[in-house]
Amino acid sequence: MKMKRKDTYQTLANRSEGLYKEKGSKFIGIAVSCYSEDEAKSYLDDWHKEHHQARHLCYAYRFGIEGDIYRANDDGEPNNSAGAPILGQLQSYELTNTLIGVVRYYGGTKLGVGGLINAYRTAAKEAIEAGEIVTKEVFEWIEITFEYPDMPAVMNCLKKHNLEQTDQVFELSCSLKTNLPLNQAESIKTELDEFETLEIKSLGEY
Repeated sequence: MKMKRKDTYQTLANRSEGLYKEKGSKFIGIAVSCYSEDEAKSYLDDWHKEHHQARHLCYAYRFGIEGDIYRANDDGEPNNSAGAPILGQLQSYELTNTLIGVVRYYGGTKLGVGGLINAYRTAAKEAIEAGEIVTKEVFEWIEITFEYPDMPAVMNCLKKHNLEQTDQVFELSCSLKTNLPLNQAESIKTELDEFETLEIKSLGEY
């Protein structure tokens, strides 16, 4: 029996933060909606700058409609004492396309592996609960390229279907990204294929 493809997923509406303190150490959880490793790297770079005096920045993320692309990083803490508990919170709250980092300011007293697991898990949980969990519709994202003479007709087609447009470049060769509702994706792509100069590149579903 074929499983029904998911057409929604849960993530966070905006950046949110949580705080946990233990024996002088401060653990600051930061949670954001995030869709790729490159985007996660950019957020982590920003957080390193924001908290440049912190001892550790441990993190976990989950991507994909099923949350099956994931990573956990301990950033120098004992193995599985930081990243894994953060990832566990993403799984518990059934979040995907989400990144959580936990910044640790060391307080001078070692917490032991059990104490670290509890601290990182709690900071991640506090960050999630401080935010708003939202359900989002899944779209197929595509990038289309076309020559300038086709632009008016292409734009009319996108407007007719109320499609979002991002990363627009309108020069001799034009390009943009747009998102297609899953139940209309094939028919809209067939319509777009009618334009002589237009090429479609699939960017995935999210």
